[in-house]
Amino acid sequence: MGKILVTGGTGFIGSHTAVELINAGYEVILVDDFSNSNPKILNQLEQILGVKPEFVELDLCNEKAVNEFVASHPEITGVIHFAAFKAVGESVKEPLKYYRNNFYSLINVINAFQSKVNLVFSSSCTVYGQPDQLPVTESAAVKKAESPYGNTKQIAEEILSETCAANADLHVISLRYFNPVGAHETALIGELPIGVPQNLVPFITQSAIGKRGPITVYGNDYQTPDGSAVRDYIHVVDLAKAHVAAIKRLETGIADQNYEVFNLGTGKGSSVLEIISAFEESTGVKLEYTIGARREGDIEQVWGDVRKSADQLGWKAGLDINEMMRSAWKWENYLKDNPF
Repeated sequence: MGKILVTGGTGFIGSHTAVELINAGYEVILVDDFSNSNPKILNQLEQILGVKPEFVELDLCNEKAVNEFVASHPEITGVIHFAAFKAVGESVKEPLKYYRNNFYSLINVINAFQSKVNLVFSSSCTVYGQPDQLPVTESAAVKKAESPYGNTKQIAEEILSETCAANADLHVISLRYFNPVGAHETALIGELPIGVPQNLVPFITQSAIGKRGPITVYGNDYQTPDGSAVRDYIHVVDLAKAHVAAIKRLETGIADQNYEVFNLGTGKGSSVLEIISAFEESTGVKLEYTIGARREGDIEQVWGDVRKSADQLGWKAGLDINEMMRSAWKWENYLKDNPF
């Protein structure tokens, strides 16, 4: 096994993926600039693993620094690229921040390896926009993005697909996530938003523990069973395991093309109100919420067809909504007693 570079390695999904890679026998090197994560996560990883992962603080938008880093680590054979800003609402307000970070970091990484590497790209179901049919398959039309964040994922996939077409030595799997939630079973790592959470579940847990006021449900007039928006929520540990499966697939060289895409979800949609109810049932904690206006950039409903991931990656989600809520709540309680 070669060494795997995990960009954005101290972030929510990156840190969980580092755990699963090391558990699977891989050596890893994590890079991050802590723009959306906390250095203490490295100590948390050491508690889980018994060893602190190799780490380099690095701004991937700095082309010279990225080139020097890659040149000094010839042992790296694979990259899992998480390093991107990801909040839909913020991207609507600050589009240039998202275009600069999400494109420069990706292009610099590919260039530094001279397009000779196995790369797993952190993509998103936002590339589908509002699908015509549900569940949405990987062959569905990519529609106009509903947000600058979604647009960065669409264009990044185009960059990767076109670069793969021009360079046979570059092998890429784009993993289109649905909505990652939950935390590691140890409650030592989990979602750690800076400032007010932009995603539903961390806002729920912060509201439940008293850090925030009532939850706002953005819209109750969607064409869904209860009027609230529907998403496919996936446990972050399941998601992390899918990245290990993707790296292994790239290493085996069994794919008949050097660019592939896979959906990562449970294949089931849950509404915002259903998530609130699941949290209450799983934890015994009552939540306060209000109904607000629809949020700009949000789509009505989406969940994935995940049969391709099961058939070709040999992966499927195993943890349900109740476990997602329980682990997220356990993590929030850990943070109460061990603030970052």
